[in-house]
Amino acid sequence: MKVEEHWWNGDTTPRGRRDVYIRTDGQGWEVRAQIGGASGRERVQQCPSRASAAILADAWRGTHPSWRELKQR
Repeated sequence: MKVEEHWWNGDTTPRGRRDVYIRTDGQGWEVRAQIGGASGRERVQQCPSRASAAILADAWRGTHPSWRELKQR
C-alpha cells in the first residue's frame, strides 16, 4: 500500500501519539488510524473512492488544531 496522505497529532508521547493515513494499492483505498505509534493499536477502514477516504480521514482527525499533515517523499 502506498501512503497518499499522512497526518499526525503532534504528540510525541507513546500513549498520546495519533496518526491517520490515506493509502492505496492503485485500485482500492483505505484509511488507517494508528494510536500509540508503531507498536500501538490501529484501525483500518476500506473506502470505495479517494473522496470517501478523505471524508473519513477528516472525521477521524476531528477538529483539534494540533493535527498537521506530513508530506510524503
